[in-house]
Amino acid sequence: MRTSLIVFAAGCLGALANSLTVWICSEFGLTQAAGVAIAPQLSPGWLYPRIVWGGLWGLLFLLPLLPGNAIRRGLLFSLLPTLVQLFVVFPYKAHKGMAGLELGLLTPLFVIAFNAVWGVVTAWTIRAAR
Repeated sequence: MRTSLIVFAAGCLGALANSLTVWICSEFGLTQAAGVAIAPQLSPGWLYPRIVWGGLWGLLFLLPLLPGNAIRRGLLFSLLPTLVQLFVVFPYKAHKGMAGLELGLLTPLFVIAFNAVWGVVTAWTIRAAR
């Protein structure tokens, strides 16, 4: 039970880091400069579901894959929420086209990078907690 709580909490912290990264990149105009229309408002309504989902995705770290290498584990596990975002959420929930391409051609690269932040922060948090 302790390990499950740690990975969930670490996933929540990773999601907070991810969300702040997305917001900061938007605030400084990085996404817009790349032609990507990702510009969220930093609000509880935007943050809350992202943090909860980040915690749920954190449960992936219960899988015994690549033990001992936090960064590689984080990057590997970040690919799953990335694939869901690109091939389920964007096309079917947000109606932004496959891989979110209606938001801009570089959208997939930003999603990969933003989710890598989640994965690395989550992995480092788990490592620090143990």
